[in-house]
Amino acid sequence: MTIRALFPTSLYTARLPDDDWREALEEACWMVEDGDAAGHAWCEEKGYPGYTSYASLDDLPARATAFELLAEWLEEQAWTFAKGLHWDVDRKQLSLDAIWVNILGEDGHHSGHIHPGSIISGTVYITMPDGAGDIRFEDPRLPMMMAAPPETDDAPEAARRFVYVPPKAGDLLMWESWLRHEVMPGRTEDARISVSFNFGLKR
Repeated sequence: MTIRALFPTSLYTARLPDDDWREALEEACWMVEDGDAAGHAWCEEKGYPGYTSYASLDDLPARATAFELLAEWLEEQAWTFAKGLHWDVDRKQLSLDAIWVNILGEDGHHSGHIHPGSIISGTVYITMPDGAGDIRFEDPRLPMMMAAPPETDDAPEAARRFVYVPPKAGDLLMWESWLRHEVMPGRTEDARISVSFNFGLKR
């Protein structure tokens, strides 16, 4: 008897190589937050429970050396991930199309979503205090499972409908952009700081 795994969903993980660099990124994130009036206005208008530069700034690598170095490092990581996915692409086709800061406090969360128009998405976790919200990934087959029974309590991670990942400060997570994910509500007043990004494909 054999059970074969078909159509796996991949999650790429890595670590920032230097804690001093992570601290420089934290300082740069606060610098951006402090000066981004348009971003704060957008967050207030949309009811975003914290701060994000997603809708207001598109030039983070030009604002601080720490972001510039991060963009270069992410390009290396995305290329490694693309090769691991066996994609028939050239490295020069990968394009860092967007990169933005997220700062969440108590009860800060982000509802389930995907990243249309991108091929690789991910997040670098700059601070993750105790009680900060995990990221939850959803089985992409969920809408088609119809009458499938629930899994057992001891089901392995690969068999679960939802997988909760508790990142640590300095972690990088990357996934294919169609994978639905969300940030669970935080239970701490300390800031959960991250930098998220999207890669597209140059034609």
